[in-house]
Amino acid sequence: MKMHDNQLRQIQSQLKSLMSRPGFYRQKFRDIDAAGVNCQEDFEKLPFTRKDDLRHAYPLGLQAVDDEAVIRIHSSSGTTGTPVIIPYTHKDVDDWALMFERCYRMAGITPRDRIHITPGYGLWTAGIGFQNGAERLGAMVIPMGPGNTDKQLRMMMDLQSTVLCATSSYALLLAEEIAKRGIGDKIFLKKGVIGSERWGEKMRRRIARELGVQLFDIYGLTEIYGPGIGISCPYENGMHYWDDYIYCEIVDPQTGQTLPDGEIGELVITTLQKEGAPLIRYRTHDLTRFIPGDCACGSPYPRIDTLIGRTDDMVKVKGVNIFPSQIEEVLQAVPCASSEYQFMLDHMNGKDECRLFVELNPGYKPKAAAAEIQREFKSRIGITTIVLPVAIGELPRSEKKSTRVFDNRY
Repeated sequence: MKMHDNQLRQIQSQLKSLMSRPGFYRQKFRDIDAAGVNCQEDFEKLPFTRKDDLRHAYPLGLQAVDDEAVIRIHSSSGTTGTPVIIPYTHKDVDDWALMFERCYRMAGITPRDRIHITPGYGLWTAGIGFQNGAERLGAMVIPMGPGNTDKQLRMMMDLQSTVLCATSSYALLLAEEIAKRGIGDKIFLKKGVIGSERWGEKMRRRIARELGVQLFDIYGLTEIYGPGIGISCPYENGMHYWDDYIYCEIVDPQTGQTLPDGEIGELVITTLQKEGAPLIRYRTHDLTRFIPGDCACGSPYPRIDTLIGRTDDMVKVKGVNIFPSQIEEVLQAVPCASSEYQFMLDHMNGKDECRLFVELNPGYKPKAAAAEIQREFKSRIGITTIVLPVAIGELPRSEKKSTRVFDNRY
């Protein structure tokens, strides 16, 4: 993706500001002429910023403004390792709300909507990000947060929520509960804004069908504001991102070299206007590609494709690299399989063993279904796995993010 002149000026301004005061980037770029970035090629010579860098800066080493300018901190949702702490200024919070409002408008959501927010609040950026954007839009906010499904459904019915904001896992759980309780005619949802974890096409269609809504992928990460830096449009052809606030690159995960538009690689993001904790060439680990050309929706904002996975989601089995997206493609190809699965890897009797638990759609015989899924898995991925069919609802449901690949070999 070609860097625009205005993006270059914004990057130059960020670098000048960061190098003018002691802190993370003045130390990181101490042996680099950061002032000599005069074109895209110069910029691409700057070193990447990685999550480990951010962890080593704990607690407030990333802070790039004086204390009195910081009005809030957030932290990444990871449960292991040193947390990543991100400070926000007034401008950061306002800019984030503006981007989120754009997301809602891109999805056709208006001030007349009633937005039911289920992601968590607190240090995590999700719940409060959805809320700030909705309030800026002028819509009615129902700030439920996660859990207490009985209360969620009661509020959804009584307050006639029209938009559901959730992880795909929790949206599925709610859809199943609505169907189980036979209350679909009392639900007024029209749209779902779904984020925080990747999800396959089969799961997407199932949630959309059972909730009776149009779904929109929203993208973001705590290190770069939070959710709301990009969203899919009604044409469902990738996600538009706000290139006046972030500059995106796609690089080869192994070499770090910039890839041509259209090739799948790792998404790298630079903030253009962030004050509290600007990031330069931050490696997200998310795998996607630029979608060239104009979108049918008419938006001038560029697009990245729906995420296919993360570089750290990959597992290697018998010399074969496997991503969750590949398993989802297998299940997409067989009518007997539902969207839910768990892929278990163990090392037993001196060799790796793969087991794939799959929820079957009603009406299919487990033995025949297992054989069909096993053949499809072998054909598409190249290895043999033990397929263990289970009934719909037997695999765990989550109110947050779901883990579907478990590597127990180490």
